Amino acid sequence: MNGGKQKTGQDTCQRKDRAEPEGYIGGQTFLWMAEKGNTNTTEGTPKLLDYILSPTNLNKAYKQVKRNDGSGGVDKMGTKLLLPYLQTHREELLIALQEGHYKPQPVRRVEIPKENGRHRQLGIPTVVDRVIQQAVAQQLTPIYERQFSQFSYGFRPGRNAHQAILQCQKNANEGFRYVVDMDLEKFFDTVNQNKLIEVLSRTIYDGRVVSLIHKYLRAGVMANGYYEETPMGVPQGGNLSPLLSNIMLNELDNELAKRGHRFVRYADDCMIFCRSRRAAGRVLASITKFIEEELYLRVNREKTVVSHIKGVKFLGYGFYFNKNGCGIRIHGNSVEKMKAKIRELTSRSNGWGNDRRKEALRQYITGWINYFRLADMKGLMEKTDEWFRRRLRSLTWKQWKRTKTKLRNLIKLGIPKPKAWEFANTRKGYWSTAKSPILQRSITNDRLKISGYIFFTDCYNRIRCVN
Repeated sequence: MNGGKQKTGQDTCQRKDRAEPEGYIGGQTFLWMAEKGNTNTTEGTPKLLDYILSPTNLNKAYKQVKRNDGSGGVDKMGTKLLLPYLQTHREELLIALQEGHYKPQPVRRVEIPKENGRHRQLGIPTVVDRVIQQAVAQQLTPIYERQFSQFSYGFRPGRNAHQAILQCQKNANEGFRYVVDMDLEKFFDTVNQNKLIEVLSRTIYDGRVVSLIHKYLRAGVMANGYYEETPMGVPQGGNLSPLLSNIMLNELDNELAKRGHRFVRYADDCMIFCRSRRAAGRVLASITKFIEEELYLRVNREKTVVSHIKGVKFLGYGFYFNKNGCGIRIHGNSVEKMKAKIRELTSRSNGWGNDRRKEALRQYITGWINYFRLADMKGLMEKTDEWFRRRLRSLTWKQWKRTKTKLRNLIKLGIPKPKAWEFANTRKGYWSTAKSPILQRSITNDRLKISGYIFFTDCYNRIRCVN
């Protein structure tokens, strides 16, 4: 023991490495999981666990985990070894799950940097536990979808962030322009597990399933070789975690609906809409009391604000008003984050070749525009492209390095030799040179496009035409 952490050797968490059998075919699955008959522990009507362990459901879960791939958990087993392991240990896994003896492995903790310089802690389950969690989630999702609010949009089939933003716009256009921008402090780390189990037990009558979920919540984490217990929280990174978070926060949705409030929730990001600032202040006080006293969650007082909708950032978007009502824009923080990423992708220090850089830029810009396509951003994209092309010209000028190379390339691109010689010997910095008329005449916009670079405005216009 060491400060509440227990040192655990790798061997205690490691599954046996087994090679794929010689007769393995890529399309093979493990429909055999319940081939020896009824998986019920009692006679009569099948229970929920029986549906979870059905061959069809387990096969679907296996395929999903295999498709998602991802890194291994504490046992270091990757998805390539998943099928042979399941084939070898199928009987003992089924029996342990049916009889309630199955013990999930601890999750492997990894830290993901956040924008504010802090880190988000993720828990990576083993691939075997991911299959089981996925199988549970597949059966619980349709059950709980019937209970979830129409104003909850995160981690749900057929729902997305765009629908949440459009609902915010609708609320604002109908006169609900003041919002409680609710921030739950370290939500995934502070979920009260007993409360969550109580909520689950209202719907799930098969105690074996509730017990299995509880075991996953209490499985613990391995961090830097030490085992830590998890008496509270839902580990981010597991296949069940998004669904469990929605089940917990559905209690908040129900309370808001019962009180007649308009709201939009995406995972643990929630906006409550009111007609006046005063009303929003009253809602904040009353709903904070409910969250902390009934759900045992913590409201972050510093980040939770009452504001006009123009002053909030929600899912990277912002809002503004004109004669046509509420419009959608990209929040300034999102623009700065995008520019920081472009700087990273156009840096010479990453050691990338031009082809790899162009492909990375294409993927990022296309994905970014697709996500923010709801925003009115034509002017912003035009200005961004001017800045982006200057970055590319600066990058190209750096790549030419030697004066002879600069001279030769400028002449090749149509600059008269005297002017090319003068410019090749300039003492100006790269960024200043990139804005010069000489580089704009030689490294033209069209030449950048022909060389394979994609630009924000072109991508935006294509998406707007499609939509």
